[in-house]
Amino acid sequence: MEKKRDGFASKFGVIAAAAGSAIGLGNIWRFPYVAGENGGAAFILVYLFFVVAIGVPVMLSEFTIGRRAMANPIGAFSRLKPGSKWYLVGVMGVVVAFMILAFYSTVASWTMHYTYLAIANAFEGKSIKDLNNMFEAFHTSAVMPLFWQVVFMVLTAAIVLAGIEKGIEKYTKILMPLLFVIIIVLDIRAITLKGASEGLAFLFHPDFSKITSATILEALGQAFFSLSIGMGVLITYGSYIQKDNNLSNVAFEVSFFDTLIAVLAGIAIFPAVFAFHIEPSAGPGLVFLTLPSIFQSMPGGYFFAILFFLLLLVAALTSSISVLEVVVAYFVEEKNMSRKKATYIATASIMVLGVLATLSFGPLNDVKIFSKTVFDLLDYASANIMLPLGGLFIVIFIGWIMPRKEVTEEISNGGNLKIRLFGLYYFIIRFIAPLAIGLIFLNGLGIL
Repeated sequence: MEKKRDGFASKFGVIAAAAGSAIGLGNIWRFPYVAGENGGAAFILVYLFFVVAIGVPVMLSEFTIGRRAMANPIGAFSRLKPGSKWYLVGVMGVVVAFMILAFYSTVASWTMHYTYLAIANAFEGKSIKDLNNMFEAFHTSAVMPLFWQVVFMVLTAAIVLAGIEKGIEKYTKILMPLLFVIIIVLDIRAITLKGASEGLAFLFHPDFSKITSATILEALGQAFFSLSIGMGVLITYGSYIQKDNNLSNVAFEVSFFDTLIAVLAGIAIFPAVFAFHIEPSAGPGLVFLTLPSIFQSMPGGYFFAILFFLLLLVAALTSSISVLEVVVAYFVEEKNMSRKKATYIATASIMVLGVLATLSFGPLNDVKIFSKTVFDLLDYASANIMLPLGGLFIVIFIGWIMPRKEVTEEISNGGNLKIRLFGLYYFIIRFIAPLAIGLIFLNGLGIL
């Protein structure tokens, strides 16, 4: 008798896990400074349009592939188009998940260290220069970043090891509400700062003169990458969604919560940035250099610094478990490994590459491949090449290869649900999404 496949036990579990995979450092670390660099509210409006117009349909497509096949990315394409080369799209998804977690765990290790520093009150009395020196000394070190990276990966592996229902679903149902509570508390504190209104105006009063072709491409790319599209996560999670769940609703709800957290992160950050007269386009340094300085300057800053870096850590963890699950699911289903063995092998092999990525800021900084450090190469190759290509092949598969009848049947739960906008969805997937993803790809390569 075939063993029953593990899966999500509840609708809330599906939303928590899938939203957790999408809500990561990209929302809380990257989104605010990208918005800051591109004019705030005007950028957010363009971003929201692309989330609804492109992000939701592509996410729904990945869920459809995963649930239709009930398999990992490689197995999914093999089952849906047997005897063809389409399984290579799944291979790309597993490989890119491997690469992403390798360098993502590097940045996650920084968040772990800064959570520890916040608890130890290490920011007190430090100037921006001191904080810059502190960050430089830490992330170029050969020891502490690796220590925190190992701790982070062990935490990630422990959750994945427990399985879908008893591991990923159980813990994301705890972590996601915790993340939401933390960010709301931070928002309340931010908007009560003197001078916070300037930051809120920056976020919510659009200046359309700031919209350029570069801004539009940036917003399109941010919408695509923020939703975990093209890396095999949504196909894998889709394969664990029960047949009576409404996939369209899941895609909309995950996209909504992903965007909500990104905007709430902006509310937590920009009022404080303006209140303390910091340049809103300060870039990635906003999180590790500027914000610690702001926290120590505000009443209750010690408490709010801990909350903020804990928020980053939770967001990083909910994303990392989804990415690790892609690789583990492949080993379990295609290589017939036990979940325990698959988790150990996947974690250990990713950590080997992750160590090289982490050390590329320090001892391996001079080791260059195609003129890039290991970290930069993994980041560039995954974000600029493999993710867009993966997304492009997915929409081509759904729009042109997989029979329309099968797509309709899966999204409508075997005809039990009415799909009011299926015609629009199918048009977007066949014609608009490939064009949009193609633009992201060309922009990432520097051609546009």
